[in-house]
Amino acid sequence: MSDQTPETGVSTETATTHERAGAFSLDVEERSISDAFNGWIGKLRTGDPGALPSVLGLIILAIIFSQVSSRFLTRYNIGNIPAQGAYIAIIGLGLVFVLLLGEIDLSAGTAGGASAAIAALAVFSGNLHGRTGLPGFLYWCLVIGLLIGIAMAVWLKAYSAAVVIAIGWILVVTNLTQHLFLALVAAVCIGSAIGVLNGYLVAKVGIPSFVVTLALFLAWQGVTQFVLSGQPINTSNYSLWYNLAYGNLSVFWSWVFTIVVVGGYIAYTILVSLNAKRRDLARDSMSLVLLRGGVLALVGIVLTVLATQNRGVIASAPRRGIPTPAVIAIVLMILCTIALSKTTWGRHLYATGGNAEAARRAGIDVVHIKVTAFVLCSAFGAMGGVMLAASQSSASLDLGAGNVLLFSVAAAVIGGTSLFGGRGKPRDAIIGALVIAIIPNGLGLRPSINPQWQSVITGVVLLLAAAVDAVSRRRAARS
Repeated sequence: MSDQTPETGVSTETATTHERAGAFSLDVEERSISDAFNGWIGKLRTGDPGALPSVLGLIILAIIFSQVSSRFLTRYNIGNIPAQGAYIAIIGLGLVFVLLLGEIDLSAGTAGGASAAIAALAVFSGNLHGRTGLPGFLYWCLVIGLLIGIAMAVWLKAYSAAVVIAIGWILVVTNLTQHLFLALVAAVCIGSAIGVLNGYLVAKVGIPSFVVTLALFLAWQGVTQFVLSGQPINTSNYSLWYNLAYGNLSVFWSWVFTIVVVGGYIAYTILVSLNAKRRDLARDSMSLVLLRGGVLALVGIVLTVLATQNRGVIASAPRRGIPTPAVIAIVLMILCTIALSKTTWGRHLYATGGNAEAARRAGIDVVHIKVTAFVLCSAFGAMGGVMLAASQSSASLDLGAGNVLLFSVAAAVIGGTSLFGGRGKPRDAIIGALVIAIIPNGLGLRPSINPQWQSVITGVVLLLAAAVDAVSRRRAARS
């Protein structure tokens, strides 16, 4: 027979059950629009501004440059921005995975440049192992290096990376890289192999990521020059490669893309809310779900209407449709968001970035998480290198070098990804890349403004973003 509380006469077992139910009462609450707004305000007060500073910075820069030149807000100029910033956004997306761990990858730009240069040479020469292809020693280093990458990936339990690298090895040894699309696939596979090397040296050997990737930054820059033998390769002759930066969807497919993205988001969020309600779990109210979906639909419709209008400067060559680089960046952002927010791997990545030792004690394979993050970073670096070559219309000797990596890191940080790890989203790289791309675009409309201002303004914006990150973390620690 159970004991009873003297005040109520209720058994202690029943009282304990009621207390437990009260403690978990939040698990069945329905979050309204006002609750969501108050929660957002609460985050701001506790030092989590999210993407707000970068969005405000984007708006301020747009206002300033619209005053600097009347051409800034023209359809033609706005349509050029995706081509100018897509490679920054894509490399930045890969860097988000590494930054979430509190690490850094300084080699992503030059690794991507070397991968893209190999792809360009493969298509241009028709045979990587031929007379006009890679030097014999470099070719066999590539073949053997990919095999070593496969073995290391299997040893480190990065099985998906092993499969990707194996695909690249097959494409190289069978000379299928003479076909442009397969050459671009091989470039991403080579980037993945580079990521395995980075991850091994950082996670297994224990060398600081800054040192490892700084050394490889220099190494891959030299490899690119060896690959190209001192001569850049024109990529504008290949329509597929050219259209990666300067192509557009047709009007019909632009609307299909918008409907699929917006409709998919609305349908998914509605299903999640209904499923949570059926299981009596915490959820967003239907009014909140529809409000978010309505705002996204409005933005999507407005942007698509603007994109499908003619923005060409030549009457005989109209340009309509959503720019291809914008489509690529948005699709990759969605895939990255799903990977980080809806998979066990993504949750483990955030946990490792928040506290690696606690994650290890909780049973998370920290080495595997770090290796896969570096693999993704280098793979995205390769995609960014391909996009950069398309933007420049050539695989140049300094492809991926210079400020490419710095701008990509700046894009992720300006967008809201923390340099200290544990906080950030893929959207940060997209927003930050827009900020980075707008600066030279706006300054270029006024030839009287010295180009040196681009570096000055970009540096100031990055410094402000880092300051916001540091201050917000300090406030979060106090709260």
